[in-house]
Amino acid sequence: MDTTRSTRRSRRTWSAVGLAAAAALAVTACSDDGPGADPSGSAEQRSTASPPADLAAGQVAPDGATTDVVTGLEAPWSVVPIGDDGDAFVSERDSARVLELRTDGSVREVGVVDGVRHGGEGGLLGLALHDDDLFVYSTADDGNRIERYDLTGETGSYGLGESTTVIDGLPANTFHDGGRIAFGPDGMLYASVGDAGERSEAQDRDSLAGKILRLTPDGDVPDDNPFDGSPVWSLGHRNVQGLGWAADGTMFAAEFGEDRWDELNVVEPGEDYGWPEVEGTGGEDRGFVDPVQQWTTDEASPSGLTVIGDTVFVANLKGESVRGVPVSDPSTSTVYLAGDLGRIRAVLPGPDDTLWFVTNNTDGRGDPRDGDDRIVSVPLTTSH
Repeated sequence: MDTTRSTRRSRRTWSAVGLAAAAALAVTACSDDGPGADPSGSAEQRSTASPPADLAAGQVAPDGATTDVVTGLEAPWSVVPIGDDGDAFVSERDSARVLELRTDGSVREVGVVDGVRHGGEGGLLGLALHDDDLFVYSTADDGNRIERYDLTGETGSYGLGESTTVIDGLPANTFHDGGRIAFGPDGMLYASVGDAGERSEAQDRDSLAGKILRLTPDGDVPDDNPFDGSPVWSLGHRNVQGLGWAADGTMFAAEFGEDRWDELNVVEPGEDYGWPEVEGTGGEDRGFVDPVQQWTTDEASPSGLTVIGDTVFVANLKGESVRGVPVSDPSTSTVYLAGDLGRIRAVLPGPDDTLWFVTNNTDGRGDPRDGDDRIVSVPLTTSH
């Protein structure tokens, strides 16, 4: 569960890498300066996922044994691919470290983001790549912020260069910090900002709390945003931590509820999603947009989200699972790997037709297992 229930609480397509590289991700020993894959030389197959017999044509589903890509991470929060070769950047929430994960399974420290204040759900959160710059969302003494870092070096030697503030002073608290950033198909930067415990501000257009924001990569307000001069793209959110787009441009967002309903929403510009007036469905007659699907807070606590083909994959913390949702019928879903790996923070497309997901059992709310936290890979299949 991502937040205390009493208060409750880009996609960038990877080109396939060779089978040998994919295997190396799972089995190669770690480097000396960071966590890594199983040094024994054989990846542990922890569980197996199978698609349902009635999987609709065109749907993507996990199908096969899971393997560890890397182990020994400390409260990882976000993973983003580097180019098309299978490397990735990883953020660690509490240490404020950015790590480089190589296709051979090794991990090294790229740098530590300056001025990060860790506490509760705050710290180093979302990452996004754009035009060879690394964008980071983090908590500082004066609130949450998004910064753009020039990357120095190259593959195997990346470093954090000069930073530029994109936006700062965003609402922050020990809980409900949002933190997901992603570049949409329009090239704009989208960011989720939690209500930071100030519930009513989610309905205030002049506040950035409880919103999804849309900015240019330089932090300017696009001319076609729904509210003149405002970075607000949508409002009435409690704590969005999953953002993704289908091939047709449909934008999905996964959102933590309080005590009743977590939500999957289709996000449209300028629309109001109801929090705190409405939790879950039932707001349409009051001018709010209902979620396309809702789950009880005990079975979900949805965090990261990605869209692969015609399927939305949602990471579940309290639900300890990965959920697959058809883009064509987002009112239904299938649960995979329930309880097998503990809390799941993020999901993303892996190389060679795999799904990667990130465990979060060392963030203070989970039950760490040997080797946690980890990035796990599972093969994907498409129904025909």
